[in-house]
Amino acid sequence: MSTLAPALQQTGSTAKSLRVAVSIAVLLALVPLVVPPYGAILLAYGLVMAIGALGFNLLLGYTGLLSFGHSAYFGVGAYAVALMVKYLKVGSMELFLVGAIAASVLITALFGVVCVRYTRIFFGILTLALSQVLWSLAFKFFWVTGGTDGLRVPTPSLFGGLVTGAGDKTAFMSHAYYYYVLIVFCACVALMWMIVNSPFGMALQAIRDNETRAEFVGVRIWRYRWVAFVVSGVFTGLAGALWVPLNGLTTPDIMHWTFSGEIVFMTVLGGFRSFAGPIIGAIVFNYLKTYAVGYTVYWQLLLGAVLVALVLSLPTGIAGTAGKLAARFRGRS
Repeated sequence: MSTLAPALQQTGSTAKSLRVAVSIAVLLALVPLVVPPYGAILLAYGLVMAIGALGFNLLLGYTGLLSFGHSAYFGVGAYAVALMVKYLKVGSMELFLVGAIAASVLITALFGVVCVRYTRIFFGILTLALSQVLWSLAFKFFWVTGGTDGLRVPTPSLFGGLVTGAGDKTAFMSHAYYYYVLIVFCACVALMWMIVNSPFGMALQAIRDNETRAEFVGVRIWRYRWVAFVVSGVFTGLAGALWVPLNGLTTPDIMHWTFSGEIVFMTVLGGFRSFAGPIIGAIVFNYLKTYAVGYTVYWQLLLGAVLVALVLSLPTGIAGTAGKLAARFRGRS
């Protein structure tokens, strides 16, 4: 009986997590029906960034590697879509996602060979340097990438052309495209949950906690880190592909190291030690930045002050602090 208790407890915890996830998904599905179009589009931006932050946290939270170059893979996904529009005249969102995933796999596989041989600050500097190489290429090769003018991306068709954006673009983005993003977001969350709770995810956590012991028991450190690097980059590239139709334009700015800093901050703000932390952090950061920009021309100062205050008051992130408060409340009751 004692051996069954942990398994039963884990099963109950998983069932509870599933119920919570389904409830949240239902609430998200109701958003376009109860909020103005701008609110739904803004939340779609948050969900897109949450996908990117989830991918980033596979490295930071589960593998123990801090990357300062994830803006490169976000940009690869966005530019893959823009270049498919410009040169291949593609208008299908499904083909955009396939192209973005293929481009992300190619770039992250190459970068990963170089980066995962190192850890700590060396890994971070390498990812930063390689991302700046891509930013420079996007900036300098203006006859291909449009340079600072960027490349425009029109409204795509969805579900194999069954849904198109002909007509009111705002209505399309706040309803049809929002639900498309929500479906991809839910699929990405489910996939990442399976990854981090699989034997592969457990091996990554073992590497994070004690690399020497993990290698001693037979974990191939380099291979696992490389696969985690590729998966992380693909998630972030997928986020870039979903982001660019919302924005309508891609420029080299999304490949700059400052955008990588935003991805890092989203994850830390939400709490990189919890699965839901990056999701919460991305959505909260997106709202904070949007309202700061609309409130004052000195929005960087305002946003920075708010974020510093949040980090100092919530050292374990929003999700971590909420978990501690919930545990304390259950203990008192």
